[in-house]
Amino acid sequence: MPGPDTISSVFAKRLKQARLRSGLTQEQLGIRAGIDEFSASARINQYERGKHLPHLATGQRLAKALHVPTSFLYEEDDLLASLLATAGRLTRERKKILLADAEAFARSSPPPRKAK
Repeated sequence: MPGPDTISSVFAKRLKQARLRSGLTQEQLGIRAGIDEFSASARINQYERGKHLPHLATGQRLAKALHVPTSFLYEEDDLLASLLATAGRLTRERKKILLADAEAFARSSPPPRKAK
């Protein structure tokens, strides 16, 4: 299980990644997530530098403002994080289709090969 420093650095990386993709400034993101406008930029900066890890409720508000699943902000694996972000943009019906297809694909796939 990852330690607090690992979680904080993953959160920092994902938060900045999603914020830059959204085109928001740190201040704009903080305000959209319900952080006081006078401290919004500084707080987001601290989160993006990994100095502080927000409470889960704040993480949820940040994810909502960025239009990504909350789990995206905490996912260590880059590929899985990309899958989460992509799936998060789908409608509920399309998510069901994707899940069914992914489950079928997983059942039919050969076992993963070991890295050399």
